[in-house]
Amino acid sequence: MYASSVEVALVKAGRTKIRYPADVVRDDGTRVTVTAPWAAPGVRDFGFVRFEPGDVFTEHYWRDRWFAVKEVRTGGGTLKGWYCDITRPAVLRDGELLVEDLDLDLWVSADGSSVLRLDEDEFEESGLAARDPAAADAARRALDELERLALAGGLARLLALPSPSGDTP
Repeated sequence: MYASSVEVALVKAGRTKIRYPADVVRDDGTRVTVTAPWAAPGVRDFGFVRFEPGDVFTEHYWRDRWFAVKEVRTGGGTLKGWYCDITRPAVLRDGELLVEDLDLDLWVSADGSSVLRLDEDEFEESGLAARDPAAADAARRALDELERLALAGGLARLLALPSPSGDTP
């Protein structure tokens, strides 16, 4: 059995960027899936999508993969798309889901027609490649993997939750 709620802590460059409570949907020992409302204050307009109060995020974190995928819906349930963060593998300990953001991101629109690599300049400027070349390589591979999956329509299969019998829908 798993906890019914956690505190998600998103860390970037050694500092906590944001913390917020989330309800645990499932924890199979490898992937933790949580749901939470938009946690930042106000609206964040990226140009290609707006995150705003009322939006609901279903967030998938892996203990063995270098990314997190967040399905974003309006409060009314309309799918906006998927925001993918390149991260170190997530750590769940003492009610806290710790996620280290490595700057690279991918946006996939709801209809799959737009797949955007984001923040590659921030990643290069972060100095991760010099400090931790293995982590930088893992981050680049994770971004490439997610982009390939998104372009092939494979995000839905990646995110499919197994049924209680163990079969994926």
